[in-house]
Amino acid sequence: MAGCRVWLLLLSTTLMGMTAAYKHVVFMHGVLAGIEEFTPSSSDHPGTNVTLIKAYSGICSVEPLWRQVGKIKSQVAAVMKSNPAGIHLVCFSQGGLICRGLLSVLQHNVDTFISLSSPLAGQYGYMVYLKKYFPKSVTKNLYKILYTKTGQDISFGNYWMDPHHLTKYRMYSQFLAVINNDTDKGQSHTYKQNFSRLKKLVLIAGPDDGVITPWQSGHFGMFNSSEAVLPMEDQTWYKEDSFGLRTLNDRKAIKMLTFSGVCHTNWHKNMSIYENGIKPFLT
Repeated sequence: MAGCRVWLLLLSTTLMGMTAAYKHVVFMHGVLAGIEEFTPSSSDHPGTNVTLIKAYSGICSVEPLWRQVGKIKSQVAAVMKSNPAGIHLVCFSQGGLICRGLLSVLQHNVDTFISLSSPLAGQYGYMVYLKKYFPKSVTKNLYKILYTKTGQDISFGNYWMDPHHLTKYRMYSQFLAVINNDTDKGQSHTYKQNFSRLKKLVLIAGPDDGVITPWQSGHFGMFNSSEAVLPMEDQTWYKEDSFGLRTLNDRKAIKMLTFSGVCHTNWHKNMSIYENGIKPFLT
């Protein structure tokens, strides 16, 4: 059935056909996955060149995010150099944070960054798929492990954002707090300058995801200390425009899309997501 096909099958690396090509598209896979999530074919837009990031597949994807960004950036920079008119990034789950890192450190020419159910504002909470394996108290105590030097050697620890322990978060977070310029380690104006170069930011998320917690993190929303979800506009780093997100919103460059009924592992398989959330922005 079409709804079970990977939507990337609709993009092509061939040069045949009459349909106008999109700009070069770069895809970044999620955690514990790889390029098998996205297999190019030739049925929608012939002539569109696609780069699938092959690095850090499977278990290697749990390595620290800065290490991953450091290796991947040369590959993406080469694609940018070969496409001076600009490229698109489509990044799934943890891959969205890796793409945020790339957009922070590169003087890029990315036209559109499409974030597909990514924990952009961090991860915290009792994920649905863990309920049968771990008690809820595990979530409350994860900071004791993840907010340590050893805990930050795991990618998941790099974006664990415990709203009850913000001092420790800012002290130990080696990635999320850093790219948010929300850390006592100092701020990088370069991150803001580079991220603000984006022409369009498309944020895709949904309430039935089951993994990204809160699901609104895909829209840059996050819990406060009472575990109420505050939208992007109420976050301190947005108000202070710490890394350029408010700059983009002031330019009306941010598009937020919400899709119900999509579980986390189906975002890149759902044809409606491709037709309504991906394809319109790949011009």
